[in-house]
Amino acid sequence: MSGNSSNSDKKQNIFLSSSQELKKVPALATCAMFAALAMILNSVASISIGPYIKIGFSGIPNQLVDYLFGPVTGSLFAGILDIVKYMLKPDGAFFFGFTFNAMLAAFIYGCFYYKKKLTIWRVLVAKFVVVMIVNVVLNTLWLDMLYGKGFLVLLPARAVKNLIMWPIDSIIFFVLTRLIEQTGVFRMFRTATR
Repeated sequence: MSGNSSNSDKKQNIFLSSSQELKKVPALATCAMFAALAMILNSVASISIGPYIKIGFSGIPNQLVDYLFGPVTGSLFAGILDIVKYMLKPDGAFFFGFTFNAMLAAFIYGCFYYKKKLTIWRVLVAKFVVVMIVNVVLNTLWLDMLYGKGFLVLLPARAVKNLIMWPIDSIIFFVLTRLIEQTGVFRMFRTATR
């Protein structure tokens, strides 16, 4: 029984700690910097290789916020950034389902990464959960609701594309994060937000 209580306390502490990051000016300044970087990367940094492989880097700043500041701060950051990106560069009609997806993905990443040792296996599992729940199931559902193409018609191609990208995106995030970590930048952020 005490093991379950301790586990529950840890989860509660992660959420409480993450929400308290919102009160820290250095954390907010870091989030603003990552938001600007995400918007720049969204405009200029993506590589397409065939019909299924598109390597984009605009999601990396979002995941770095989740890693540094946790699920609560990360999900609010992702939601606000999604709305700001849409207002600056609208692409079709606004649909809150996609904003919800951005927030849910950030929440999941934050739960996996925040205050934990980043390993390739942790990144692969976190990315797989996001791929299956958010990208494959929910995004396909929203596309079906918006365009009426049929959930089961869209699902196979979307699943294949996301499963191809899953290890590629995971490795890119892991390698970049480890490289940044070796520079001491994350240590500086963590020290400033204590």
